[in-house]
Amino acid sequence: MAIDPNALVDSSAKIHKSAEICAYAVIGANVEIGAGSIIESHAVIQGPTKIGKNNHIYSFAAIGGDPQDITYEEGQESNLVIGDDNLIREFCTINRGTEKEKSITRVGSNNMLMAYVHIAHDCAIGNHIIMSNNASLAGHVRVHDWAILGGFTLVKQFCMIGMHTYIGMGCQVNKDIPAYMIASGAQTRVRSINAEGMRRRGFSANAIASIKRAFKVVYRESQGRLLDHALEDLETSESDSPEVMQFVKCIRSSKVGIMRGPADE
Repeated sequence: MAIDPNALVDSSAKIHKSAEICAYAVIGANVEIGAGSIIESHAVIQGPTKIGKNNHIYSFAAIGGDPQDITYEEGQESNLVIGDDNLIREFCTINRGTEKEKSITRVGSNNMLMAYVHIAHDCAIGNHIIMSNNASLAGHVRVHDWAILGGFTLVKQFCMIGMHTYIGMGCQVNKDIPAYMIASGAQTRVRSINAEGMRRRGFSANAIASIKRAFKVVYRESQGRLLDHALEDLETSESDSPEVMQFVKCIRSSKVGIMRGPADE
């Protein structure tokens, strides 16, 4: 265990012997830090927070702070769990969860959170996600695997970002974005499918073509008809495509509605 003598570490903190705590880092009570993790100088980690293996938390990040929720009261159960192999850059803030939703904020593994990213209480972040500088999530947001959020993206509370989505810089997201989509623009809309992202992740040409057809059915051909009818068509015509079924599942499970498409402008 490499703990700099100028670091402030609470006696109740559990730090793996191979973790590194740099000078002037502050590690509070009820914090666990796994093997190989590095906490840079002046980072602050408050508990209850559990951090997995091989994470790198940079200077001035504030991890595990109290939820920014007016209903939260001292003494309520409130936790943060972070997985393995995450890069959490300077000035990121990640708040613990509230009793409104299982008392936990969760960040998965292999994510890159660039400088000034904010993740609010009760969010659930998957794996292999990139959040660019100043991207911010309000409370209870869900971000699924392999999503990319451009710089200054703002996501409203309770929204869902589907897997393999790409959100352009400066977008204001106030509805769910289904899996495999691209959203962009000053007036944020779902513009197309994330074909290049899918290719990079190894999806077949047939899978990409299926998602393209699904996008057309939902976002270009559904005008003047019930969305449910469009989804029923996809469940019949694309039943052998797991990608399209995931796309449909995102829409059917939405609690706040889905982001509009280009035909709605």
